[in-house]
Amino acid sequence: MKSQFLLDTTITYLNHGSFGACPKPIFDAFQRFQLELETDPTDFIVKRQPNYLKTARESLAKFVGCEAQDLFFTSNPTFAINVIMRNIKLNPGDEILSTNHEYGAMDRTWNFYCKKSGAKYIRQNISLPVTSKEQIIEEFWKGYNGNTKVVFLNQMSSATALIFPVKEICDRAKELGLITIIDGAHVPGHIDLNLTELNPDYYTGTLHKWMLAPKGSSFLYVKKEWQNDLEPLVVSWGYESVAPGESQFLDYHELQGTRDISAFLCTPNVVEFLEKNDWKTVSKNCKQIVLNNYQRFCDLLNTEPIAPITGEFLGQMASIPVNTNKPAELKNLLYNQYKIQVPVMSLNDGFYIRYSINAYNSQADLDRLYNALEEIISTTDLIKV
Repeated sequence: MKSQFLLDTTITYLNHGSFGACPKPIFDAFQRFQLELETDPTDFIVKRQPNYLKTARESLAKFVGCEAQDLFFTSNPTFAINVIMRNIKLNPGDEILSTNHEYGAMDRTWNFYCKKSGAKYIRQNISLPVTSKEQIIEEFWKGYNGNTKVVFLNQMSSATALIFPVKEICDRAKELGLITIIDGAHVPGHIDLNLTELNPDYYTGTLHKWMLAPKGSSFLYVKKEWQNDLEPLVVSWGYESVAPGESQFLDYHELQGTRDISAFLCTPNVVEFLEKNDWKTVSKNCKQIVLNNYQRFCDLLNTEPIAPITGEFLGQMASIPVNTNKPAELKNLLYNQYKIQVPVMSLNDGFYIRYSINAYNSQADLDRLYNALEEIISTTDLIKV
């Protein structure tokens, strides 16, 4: 499977979680759309692209478990959350309940909104180590009060790579009459996702991470009751269209002038590749490698697991606590000297070496990381054990 990817073979690549990696067959489909666009831009954009986009949306909707009319493509989850942020109507003093495990760009988006609106963004503390799903739920709802109007939660944390119990939290939020917004950037193609069963008000996820799509392919799902009130982040031809399509919701958010959306259009090729290569089994094997190595790295670094080492909390990536005062230097040394591409993540007051495992990885890749860290511990002061 490693030969199916375009990654530099001289690099031990353990950072799929950040930007994904696109297999050759999918990348070829992506470039075919780009070439088709360039051979006759007018005919492609005006006549062919709408049908291609509809087919892509239908393919994605089936994959994530919702109706095709309830989502549209975006370049990334940050764009998607900004669409929501510009439409949420909160009053001064109203609160958005979140956690202190959210992605930095999302924190910045809501802080921006709160400065403008007078609302408050509550980063409820979820303490580490996590001992159970019930602990997360209990700690999260300690941040709730009569001013809480919105729940915003990542389904998988970027820095800690932990899976959060979003189904239980969404269900409770509905009972309380709260709006639910879920950041599932790491979820599609990684862990099971059925949006109809999860039932959030808003959900965003990427295709270019664990679904292996080309860069710049994500989506925003919106429950029907919110769709007609969702104004576009970019006003263009779809607004008050002279030739309305199947829904105002899609017109407003899909038709945004001239842009290359080839990454969106090859979604059927993405789904076909995953199905053809039995990606559920591939993913299962990768997850097992993640679990098999977690304690081993904790023992090496003399740190403790941040959660039970099970599939309830971990998928195809894991964050190992590391005691370092120089995270950037550690990351650079691993890359420059050992040719290992792995991030050293920061969250609150902690640092974590986060390794990702996908089809192109093997146990040998983690052995290289282990040996490199062992040498760094014995020859430098970058890691304290």
